[in-house]
Amino acid sequence: MFMADIAGVRVLYTGDYSREEDCHLCAVEILQFSLYFNSEKMAKTIRRLAEKTPEVGETVSGFLVKKAFTYHIMALDDLHVFSQLSIENISQRITIAYSGAFGVLKHRLKQIFESVESLPDEESEGPAFRVHERLTVKYESEKHISLHWRSDPISDMVSDSVIISILLILVLITSYC
Repeated sequence: MFMADIAGVRVLYTGDYSREEDCHLCAVEILQFSLYFNSEKMAKTIRRLAEKTPEVGETVSGFLVKKAFTYHIMALDDLHVFSQLSIENISQRITIAYSGAFGVLKHRLKQIFESVESLPDEESEGPAFRVHERLTVKYESEKHISLHWRSDPISDMVSDSVIISILLILVLITSYC
């Protein structure tokens, strides 16, 4: 459907490309109307976030969930109550074959990363250190070390960097032998 100007007369063309004849309406026969849309969206706070009414201008932090054209802001702990989503923590562990000296590994990682701190032996059951307070490197045996971290984007990037650094250290150690 479109409006056409034919010989100074505005005509609405409603062709549907079927076998029926096309319909032409003069502009005077067409009623004008306007549609107004309200672009404001409203989100309700529920459960824990709704316990305290926020002041004007106060920031409300939570998860925005859209369900059946309604918006809700909820706390992380309430997410499983109002949706089928759940939050899980993933702990990751990788064991790497490493036959070099554990002190050399720690020294090399200190040169690369800002924060490398030793852990007490009673906490880690053997020599261990923590990188950026996110990743724990443990001495498992003469031929293995293990890395432990709780998965999140930053910890995963740190672990990837440490793994690559360990593999590069191994390449350097084997190239000198």
